[in-house]
Amino acid sequence: MGSSSSCCGSEKVDERKSSVYRMTIGAVGNSSSTWRIFTYKELQVATDGFSEDNKLGEGGFGSVYWGRTADGLQIAVKKLKSMNSKAEMEFAVEVEVLGRVRHKNLLGLRGYCAGGAEQRLIVYDYMPNLSLLSHLHGQFAGQVHLDWKRRMNIVIGSAQGLLYLHHKVTPHIIHRDIKASNVLLDSNFEPLVADFGFAKLIPEGVSHMTTRVKGTLGYLAPEYAMWGKVSESCDVYSFGILLLEILTGRKPIEKLPGGVKRTITEWAEPLILKGRFKELVDPKLRGNFDENQLKQGIHVAALCMQSEAEKRPTMKEVVGLLKGYDPKSEEKQLRIESIRYEEGLMAKDQDSDDENGGGSPYDESSAAYGVFGAMDVQKMQDPYKQYGDRRTAKHG
Repeated sequence: MGSSSSCCGSEKVDERKSSVYRMTIGAVGNSSSTWRIFTYKELQVATDGFSEDNKLGEGGFGSVYWGRTADGLQIAVKKLKSMNSKAEMEFAVEVEVLGRVRHKNLLGLRGYCAGGAEQRLIVYDYMPNLSLLSHLHGQFAGQVHLDWKRRMNIVIGSAQGLLYLHHKVTPHIIHRDIKASNVLLDSNFEPLVADFGFAKLIPEGVSHMTTRVKGTLGYLAPEYAMWGKVSESCDVYSFGILLLEILTGRKPIEKLPGGVKRTITEWAEPLILKGRFKELVDPKLRGNFDENQLKQGIHVAALCMQSEAEKRPTMKEVVGLLKGYDPKSEEKQLRIESIRYEEGLMAKDQDSDDENGGGSPYDESSAAYGVFGAMDVQKMQDPYKQYGDRRTAKHG
């Protein structure tokens, strides 16, 4: 169990923290997870003063550094860039969620530091094989460490982690940012779903929430992007995109010659319709894959990416399908519904030549029609109108 003492030694923790933050620390303190509070000095020493040589990655939130504690433990330290109310909330949410979860396919909390006005750091176990993104599109892509067997193991392990979040913990947890860079790989290439800064805890009896849109372009479910309706089904949609990405080695959004951008579903849809499944497989595998598993994977991805949220399977059903259990249908769904992003928003997407892989983080204020174009909005019905306000919670 973690200690309740200050994370920064003798320094007094800022009493002006929000009530949400104080509640969060209490929740973590009551968790059965093994974690501890670090002093800022400890983490500074462990990372060689947050040296550039130790930097593992950088994002809008700040930077992640490799470090080694005094007792020899290798750690990854997320250091938040700047503290405002938004960053404080995301820090609090991630610490709370990490403190609640214990599953072999979820990256748990090793510790944190929250002293002083600008000192917000989260400590995890270091994952020596970094992220799935680095192997699909980044620095390790050319080395082909991910053969077919490992890819299938990553798919099933990631699905099992989401199943735990959606069905095994109370309250249930929606991740909201499932993507390749948030699946980390340990020394045996076992997957661990990470980064819970956008996570939502769903109270018992609530089917979905209305909230500000957060996430990453290329992975967002249409009902979430357009109406801010978030539910477990949004994670299911994102997982479908991730599954297709793992099978094909393609980015969720890729840049074509001339600057045109195309989503992975736009690329895959015609090949699937023509039954040219082998052409979908990542060419780096050089034809070494299981065709039955490929078809089953496409089937599962197609089910997950259905535009109507209520038609998508639960993560329990997804795990069963991936393991070969399909009680509902003898005929596989081998048609993917391709939904095109609104052109203005695609233009704002980061250059897909970098390691982002999934595009830039999305904020709902950047597009009049949400992520999708006006025609798509007009054609689609709000899938939750039938429920009225009975099972809806509003959150910022």
